[in-house]
Amino acid sequence: MSTTEIHAEHTIAEHEHGTDCGHEAVQHEDHVDYVHGTHHHAAHGDHYDEHESVAEHTTQEHAHGADCGHEAVPHDDHVDYVHDGHKHAVHGEHYDEH
Repeated sequence: MSTTEIHAEHTIAEHEHGTDCGHEAVQHEDHVDYVHGTHHHAAHGDHYDEHESVAEHTTQEHAHGADCGHEAVPHDDHVDYVHDGHKHAVHGEHYDEH
């Protein structure tokens, strides 16, 4: 499944996803997303990031970094890069979009 991350946060305190929460669990690379309406939630610290089903950009298409020309924005334990009106975060061999 190809998903893209959008950064509309929901706190874990609002609703804790898990085996008995009533939402379908879907494996997404090295973590589990929970289907919530038309998007997926992925735990990220004290909140959930939302993923939606769209095409991903691969790191082979463009390597973000210090000299790539895109603005770097700190996000929790990693850096996002502003690209075409959204933010990219490295996730394995592709970028999630925030």
